[in-house]
Amino acid sequence: MKGATITSSSSVFLKMRKMKNTLIIVISLLLLSSCSKQLIPTLYLMGDSTMADKPDLDYPERGWGQLLPVFFDSAQLKIENHAKNGRSTRSFIYEGRWDSLSAKLKEGDFLVIQFGHNDGGIQKTDRYATPAEYRYNLKKFVEEAQNKGVNPILCTPIVRRNFENGKLIDTHGEYPEIVRKLSSELNVPLIDMQQKSQNLVSELGDEGSLPLFLQIPAGVYEKVPEGKIDNTHFSEKGAITMAQLFVDEIKKQQLKLSKFMKK
Repeated sequence: MKGATITSSSSVFLKMRKMKNTLIIVISLLLLSSCSKQLIPTLYLMGDSTMADKPDLDYPERGWGQLLPVFFDSAQLKIENHAKNGRSTRSFIYEGRWDSLSAKLKEGDFLVIQFGHNDGGIQKTDRYATPAEYRYNLKKFVEEAQNKGVNPILCTPIVRRNFENGKLIDTHGEYPEIVRKLSSELNVPLIDMQQKSQNLVSELGDEGSLPLFLQIPAGVYEKVPEGKIDNTHFSEKGAITMAQLFVDEIKKQQLKLSKFMKK
């Protein structure tokens, strides 16, 4: 009887140890799964209305950053779009948006920066950034991101549909060139959206480029019953087209971000 008791106790002990080992394995797997999710890099976008999310399905305006997730594998890369309508480098800083975004950045993340549509608007003092201030702000974004181990990518602003006598005229002045020079100086990747969109819109022409931008006829949308002609912001077709320009250049330059694209 004594031997049977010892055998029984030993069996219980072995069962308990197996259960403990199984529990340890399960917990370890859960921790590994949790860590792997946390290690997924994030692509952060910061910019103005041409990039921003426009979730209102009752209005056809879309930002190119809103359509960017179409091209990336969400299991490998998260995307957060912090672009907002009407923002410049100046207002993005003074409204605290940069501080909020910067606090989220971690090593291995990506940061796409595109401003310029509102920085040159001298009539709106809350947005206006002189060329020198614009350069300073962009450099601040890049260097503070790099200090956190983040991969910044600079973008020039996309052209407006502004034809005169059949020729596309850019409206951004010296601001795109500031981005190009800063990219070279800081050795940071540049996606020249101004040049790429200018080539595309020029090739399509005055009439052919209309579908890329907001051309809303009267009586279609309740929010704009009188209709709207907007040669700055994009239709869904325009947004996906501009996102494609960005993606194509990422591939062409073989940037780190390209490995997260859908096959």
